[in-house]
Amino acid sequence: MRDYNKKKAMAGPRPVVLSGPSGAGKSTLLKNLLKEYEGIFGFSVSHTTRSPRPGEENGKDYHYVTREYMQASIDKGEFIESAVFSGNMYGTSKASVQAVKDKNLICILDIDMQGVRAVKTTDLNPIYVSIQPPSMNILEKRLRDRKTESEESLQKRLDAAQVDMEISKEPGIFDVVIVNDNLDNAYGKLKDALIEEIKKVQKTNLSS
Repeated sequence: MRDYNKKKAMAGPRPVVLSGPSGAGKSTLLKNLLKEYEGIFGFSVSHTTRSPRPGEENGKDYHYVTREYMQASIDKGEFIESAVFSGNMYGTSKASVQAVKDKNLICILDIDMQGVRAVKTTDLNPIYVSIQPPSMNILEKRLRDRKTESEESLQKRLDAAQVDMEISKEPGIFDVVIVNDNLDNAYGKLKDALIEEIKKVQKTNLSS
């Protein structure tokens, strides 16, 4: 009975865990993927207690919630993973992933290293992809060019990125590690890593 339940939980397209430091280019690669393969991928909308940035929409970029609400949901076991960064809570709820899988879509989870380790304890069975910058210097320039961070916040992101880059080199953590030194090349490698699962969903959609 236990085996059956596990298979049932893992049914449908394999999710994709997309991880890497802020400024590595995950968002750009993700937008390209969703644009080229419309109707194939679904974006798992994470929860956060941080305030929305200009142009961000609640329910689209994040679910913006209070710390009390999020902690209560985590305590109830409603989250696959959660983490605290720069004093703000972030997390992926089971409901947000299931909502994507129910539509026969490949669910994309954009999470940090702490989240990756948490997902590895679940039965999600995703494809693990790490997007890394060419160097710390290039990453710092990208983050400074955004002009969205205070110096303190920037340093915290850089410190976290250093740890992230080291962990990504550990064997067995990721199925694919992509160094984003050229956007077109990085996108090509990302597609190569996911094409098998993409074709499965396309075939299912055609036969349904």
